[in-house]
Amino acid sequence: MALQVGETAALSKTITDDDIHTFADLVGDHNPVHLDDEFARTTRFGRRIAHGMLSASLISALLANELPGQGTVYLSQSLRFVAPVFPGDTVTARVTVTKVREDKPIVTLETVCTNQRDETLIKGEAVVLIA
Repeated sequence: MALQVGETAALSKTITDDDIHTFADLVGDHNPVHLDDEFARTTRFGRRIAHGMLSASLISALLANELPGQGTVYLSQSLRFVAPVFPGDTVTARVTVTKVREDKPIVTLETVCTNQRDETLIKGEAVVLIA
């Protein structure tokens, strides 16, 4: 696959209460800030928030299915969690090619997640091996 710097792809998903509970069960993270309304009201967020890694996992899905696509393998991923995701938010993950190695099938991509208000939620960078 011949990728070019500047190529981009995006994926959106509305984060549901079921998604949050399923993710908690899948990974074993039962932090009450994600699952308990009463507890979450006492936090700085004032209500429950989704797991940061739930939203970040949309980046993984995008890399595997869209850009670069099938056969893509993570080498690294940096993540900076900028703002919370609340149940009902629509998260859009976007990846943009920033570097293509000429000597190896390795690509660097800017990774960003935003919500339906176009607020940045997560910023990072992925380095992947492409098939």
